[in-house]
Amino acid sequence: MRTKTLLALAGTASALVLAAGVTPASAADTVLTTGSAGGDAVAVGDELSASLASGTTANFYSSATGTSGVSCAVSTFKADVTANPAASGSATESVKQHTFSSCTSNVVGVLGVTSVTVNNLPYTSTVSSDGAVTVTPAAGSVIQTTVVLRTLLGSINCVYQAPSISGTSSNTDNSINFTSQAFTKTSGSSLCFSTGYFTAKYAPVTDTTQGGATVFVN
Repeated sequence: MRTKTLLALAGTASALVLAAGVTPASAADTVLTTGSAGGDAVAVGDELSASLASGTTANFYSSATGTSGVSCAVSTFKADVTANPAASGSATESVKQHTFSSCTSNVVGVLGVTSVTVNNLPYTSTVSSDGAVTVTPAAGSVIQTTVVLRTLLGSINCVYQAPSISGTSSNTDNSINFTSQAFTKTSGSSLCFSTGYFTAKYAPVTDTTQGGATVFVN
């Protein structure tokens, strides 16, 4: 009789918990989750990565609305999660790799693009629960990209810097989008445009440590 009473009490307690709408233990109330919004928490130390969204290119153009400059068909980033607090806070990542390849240029006098290299890594990427993304360099450093161009006069290096860049994340396609982020030329010939505007969309962002699970922002 005592056993039946205990079982009945346990069943009643379980029913009350479900009725109260308590979140299952598998769900997480963190900024970054995998599988779905409110899914499993992304663990600190996990590696996140993404390539360009299908059908898009990463562009370094001479103006925010123009189409003259450098365009890359391939670009990827990798970052390690360093903090993933409750959803009301901001998650942080250490961007350890950001690469560009298959790049071309339509600038008059430029024959081709030898390389586009991101310098001064790692950077810190902060992702807030409202989807805002901010990338900043280490203290005392700058975000820097070096573009090496082939010209009629030989190879030239165009160096561009920015104090930070900002983007937005979306759970619709698990993307991070950067639009016309301004970089100032700090060295290079007259063939290097004075200001470079960076635009790129990366999707989907995945947790490679968790087998490529898609990442959501909460």
